[in-house]
Amino acid sequence: MLNTAFRHVALDIETTGLSPLRGHRIIEIGAIAIEGGYPAEKFCSLIRIDRKIPLQTQRIHGITNEMLEGQPEADEVLPRFYDFLRDSIIVAHNARFDMEFLRHEFNHISLRLKNKSVCTLKMSRKLYPKLPNHRLDTLYRYLFGEITTDIRRHRALDDAKMAARIWLEMVKR
Repeated sequence: MLNTAFRHVALDIETTGLSPLRGHRIIEIGAIAIEGGYPAEKFCSLIRIDRKIPLQTQRIHGITNEMLEGQPEADEVLPRFYDFLRDSIIVAHNARFDMEFLRHEFNHISLRLKNKSVCTLKMSRKLYPKLPNHRLDTLYRYLFGEITTDIRRHRALDDAKMAARIWLEMVKR
């Protein structure tokens, strides 16, 4: 059952690769605050970085180097996102990945991510062990049917919206 006394933030990030320890960076953050069991405010920003996005990574999320031109840099976006998070419980699909990147990026600007997190991927494996896989889109289709055409897969805000809806559905069970 959902404890509405706590503010939750469903989030997703898009990155240049799979490991912040290898120099990969966050290039997009999307988040939905959940208050009283309902979506409330949102946060979304592209982040300009000082390196090129690998072509194979661009093919996954569709974010190009040109899209990042003129966007704010991490030292501008991350403090605003840190304030948005406050002491919320973070909800993410594969939270370990997102949390590792966020901790790494926040450390660069001398902020410490202390938020607790909930992983919808882990929850899915426990609640729906017979699913063929536990990807975000597979889980969403299982719970709600087809993904509407207004949702852009592998874009941070849309994936955060899907994670929020999935999580709200799973906590009912």
